[in-house]
This record gives sequence, C-alpha cells and structure tokens, in this order.
Amino acid sequence: MTDLVLLRPWWLAALPALAVTAVWLWRRGPSAGGWERVMPPAMLAAMRALGHLHGGGERRGLAATAAAGLIATGLAGPAVPRPDAPLLAGTGAILIAMDLSPSVASGPALADAQAAAAEILSAAGGRPVGLVLYAGEAYDVAAPTADPTTLESQIAVLGPQTMPGRGSRPAAALALARQMLDASPDADVVLISDGGGVDDATVAEADRLAGAGVRLMVLTLDGTAGGAADPEALAGLAAVAAPARAPAPVIESLSGAGALGRDPSLAALRFRDLGPGVAAFAALPLLALFRRRR
Repeated sequence: MTDLVLLRPWWLAALPALAVTAVWLWRRGPSAGGWERVMPPAMLAAMRALGHLHGGGERRGLAATAAAGLIATGLAGPAVPRPDAPLLAGTGAILIAMDLSPSVASGPALADAQAAAAEILSAAGGRPVGLVLYAGEAYDVAAPTADPTTLESQIAVLGPQTMPGRGSRPAAALALARQMLDASPDADVVLISDGGGVDDATVAEADRLAGAGVRLMVLTLDGTAGGAADPEALAGLAAVAAPARAPAPVIESLSGAGALGRDPSLAALRFRDLGPGVAAFAALPLLALFRRRR
C-alpha cells in the first residue's frame, strides 16, 4: 500500500468535524423524541421500560455520521497507480540555468552540477530542453530542443575557463530564461547554483517568472570554492528545491507525477480511483436508518 495516493485530499478535512460530532452524539445518549427535555429522568426510564418510548436516536445519529465519514473518505480519492498507465510527455520546455561562477566552476560543485543537469536531460521525457550558463552575465547556450542528447556533450566539457568574466548574477539568468520561454506554455526553469549572488533583483525575476506562468525549481550546490554562497536564500526562490546530489523532488516535479497536480484530468489515466468503492460502503450504515421499528 506504499503506492496509495489521495487525488483530492482536502476532503479529509471533514473527518475531524465528523469525529467531534460522533463523540457528542455518544455522550449525549439516546434521544427520546424530545421527551427527555420535559420528563424527569425517572419517569423517562419508566416509560422506556414499559416500551412506550424507544431510543435509537444516538444509533441513528452515529450511523449517519459513519456514512458521512465513508463518503468523505471516498471523495478524498484514494487511488493506486494503473499498471497499464500510458506514458505522457509534457509539452512545455525545460530550461536549465547553470551557475558557472568561479565559486562553482573552480571547485567540486561543478561535477555535481553536471551530474544534476544530466539527470534532468534523462528525465525530460520528450520535452524540449534548453541551456543557459551564467556568471557575471548570462548566455543562451542552446534554445529548447526536442533532442536533449545534443546538450550532453556541451555539459560534459564545462570547466573553469568556460565563462568569461567573474561574479555571479542569477537575476540575469532568470531574466534571460523568461525571454527565451516567452512563447512556451507550461514551461519549467531549473536553476542549479550555490546561491551566490542572490539578491532583491533575483527575487524580483523569480516573481516575474511565476507571473508569466513559468515554474522555477532549484538544485543547490555545496562544496564551492570560496565565494558568498547562500543555498538557503536560493531555495527560498522556488516551491520545489533539493540538493543537486539528491535531485529526486525536482525530477519528480518535472515528470508525470508533477504534472498530476497541474492537470488533474490526467489522474484518470494514471491512477485507479478507489473512492467510489469506499463511498459505496456508506450504504451499510444508511440502510440501518430505514429499518422498521415497532
């Protein structure tokens, strides 16, 4: 059951309220049709003993609450992956913006950045992939291409002498990425950096990307060769961030699993929704409400 997911988890918010209602009904005790409010307890007990009053209000209330809980659980959409699910490729471009400032290019972080970029190429799933390199300035190395394998050789030969100039301006890289993806809907930018040079301009460019409908993801590097690195500030720019040595969250967001949250209509293709079956069990406590009483 480790693969169980919830397609509409917000429906689970109803369960605590239903649990409180069930406890209140249990503590209140059985209802006597309103007579318990006007009759003394001794007389009420005697009338019940003689068979003139029938309880069951508590049980009916608990049955209705149990039915509501099963329906809410079903509406939450418990689901398991379909073994025959089709592989769907996204249509939006992926743009890798890689930091090649001296603090990255001259240290062990460069190898981590290259490995992370290679993993993104492998996980593209048919989506166009482009490449931007930046240090003090940003450069368009490759426009998004449907054959990302052409970028593998370019990424493999990156080194300390690749970029002219010094400094680190991620804001320039994000601004260039926004221009390159201006006509590409459903696009993603993956920023690979040690966090050097993150400033107010970088935050502003990240907000502009979000406003343009482009999702920004971040892979943080460590082991840099000096420089003013700030991985925490870098991770705060995006909703999805991960270390470059463990990029699984970003890779998952770029794949079909991330597309599920952006296009819920794909859930029917990728998952078998068990919710209707769970909700059907609500008929059992509901049938008890229609039981004829003498």
